Amino acid sequence: MKRTRWRRPSPALVIACLALFVALGGTVLAATKIDGKTIKVRSLPGNRLEPGSVPGNRIADHSLKGSQIKVETLGEVPSAAHADSAETARRAQTATAADHAADATTVNGHAVGCAAGRREFAGACWDMTPSLAAVNVVDAAAACAAQGGELPAVLTLMAFAREPGVHTSIAGEWVNQITALASDLRGGIILQSSGAIVVEPLQSLFHYRCVTPLLS
Repeated sequence: MKRTRWRRPSPALVIACLALFVALGGTVLAATKIDGKTIKVRSLPGNRLEPGSVPGNRIADHSLKGSQIKVETLGEVPSAAHADSAETARRAQTATAADHAADATTVNGHAVGCAAGRREFAGACWDMTPSLAAVNVVDAAAACAAQGGELPAVLTLMAFAREPGVHTSIAGEWVNQITALASDLRGGIILQSSGAIVVEPLQSLFHYRCVTPLLS
């Protein structure tokens, strides 16, 4: 039998095998030893890194652009949530203010407030001055009713007479009360500018002022 002679590898083959071994060993070493902590800041471009391989504290400030971040992976910023709530609250307040502004001029189609020559007092609109004409108490009551109002109560008229700029008729003004002068005779009550309360026959002629509701 013919024996096969073992041939010593050539120097070139030995060098090639050694280079291959070193190359393979370096790859394994890099795969097992290199992670995000061993990478220097700005030493690798972003497209050379695997997702999750570098912690956030190893990334230099302002080194990432918006196009490199998946926006859908970001949660809502706390300040943005507060801003949304503030905006909602502001809109609600604006809507409420607008409703109140509308109510300030009309309520269910009725005008709110006192016309010129009248003053708001005790939840109603009062004539600032007594009537020009002197009439009996029934006609006075009818004139106020035609305006949607009535004659004032005596005690409330006394309080209104104390308001700045208000003056009652010197002779007296009709109020909405009547009283008995006799068993079969009624009289109306007037308030004089002195504050005196006097009972006069219903047909007597005196001035008056009307009290109308705030809604008209």
